Amino acid sequence: MIQEKLVEKSKEAFVMAIEIYNKPTIVYRVEGFSFFICNAWELMLKAYMINKYGDESIYYRDNPGKTITLEKCLQKIFTNEKAPLRRNLSKIIELRNTSTHFVTEEYEMIYIPLFQACVLNYVEKMQEFHSIDMTEVIPQNFLTLAVSMRALDENTIRAKYPEQIADKIIETNEQLAPMIAENNQSFAIKIEHLHFITKDKNRATSFVYVDKNADAGVKIIKELKDPNNTHKYTMKTAIKEISRRLQMMGINFDMNQYIFNLFNKIYGFKENEKYCYIHKQYAQPSYTYSVQAIELIVGEIQKDPDNIAEKLKGSKK
Repeated sequence: MIQEKLVEKSKEAFVMAIEIYNKPTIVYRVEGFSFFICNAWELMLKAYMINKYGDESIYYRDNPGKTITLEKCLQKIFTNEKAPLRRNLSKIIELRNTSTHFVTEEYEMIYIPLFQACVLNYVEKMQEFHSIDMTEVIPQNFLTLAVSMRALDENTIRAKYPEQIADKIIETNEQLAPMIAENNQSFAIKIEHLHFITKDKNRATSFVYVDKNADAGVKIIKELKDPNNTHKYTMKTAIKEISRRLQMMGINFDMNQYIFNLFNKIYGFKENEKYCYIHKQYAQPSYTYSVQAIELIVGEIQKDPDNIAEKLKGSKK
């Protein structure tokens, strides 16, 4: 059937997008990724439309020999134009459509949060729409895109490129930055680089010297952490995120408050700031949890979903 062929082609386009982006020798990986990931989405969504609405749904009514665009597919399937997933794909489509004129290597630093979200959104919708687990096609650890460690510097860009291209890069960054901050992980996966001071050289990945009078050294400042970024999950939203991840893995598991509290007690989340932040500004403290806590729970359930609850109860005793 045609929808099965579309799905197979979609899977291949998705793998090509990942391979192109993560291959360091390819110079035009931003353009290549945007082209193939859009192609993967278009084929996958058209297969879904055929299954739900029939063969004629992917063709223009006034031109039955021509299939509709990816933009039209988005409008028909994701009807809320403000939904983060639709906004994410719309921005990547814009990039694909203008890539031959403006895309430079600096676009990688601008778009990587959107690219990473787009990859995870595709995996989730392929499971929802076609019951296909993409981690059986490409290992889950390869779904994480390689991240550039460089920062985007306006002065460097203006010195490197003609005015028209430099203005376009800076304008794109200024447009997307607030959207990344405002939207959830379906629009963009935020990339943060955190630095910590250690005296153990074996644990260090880079080296600095400390000198309060130096021009190129570093100064020690008191570290400030925003729990809204590091520990952003309440128990309710953590349970929802755990359930979402398990569903993407094809694991049928009833994640609930009781199971979460078992993990909480056995692994001592509230005694470990890595997993839990205690808000003490009110008489009754409240708790929020980090992505590390979610990953720990998902990982343990994944090992033995049928027996994990009994094991936790036994550990509690």
